[in-house]
Amino acid sequence: MGEIIELLVIMLIIATVAFAPLAYFIHKYTQKNGQPFGETEPHGDSPSLVNDLAETAIHFVKSKLGKK
Repeated sequence: MGEIIELLVIMLIIATVAFAPLAYFIHKYTQKNGQPFGETEPHGDSPSLVNDLAETAIHFVKSKLGKK
């Protein structure tokens, strides 16, 4: 009977570690009116160096392909 209790305790510890991130996210999500990370800007409203470089590269490739 002791082996079953030991196995149960080990399984509970593993389950706690496995589901802790989910519980943390649910806690943060319900903390500030459904906003898990506070006030954030909508996607696409803020300038981004990576997006600018990607657009420049796309326009460069399109201009090279269009000259053929």
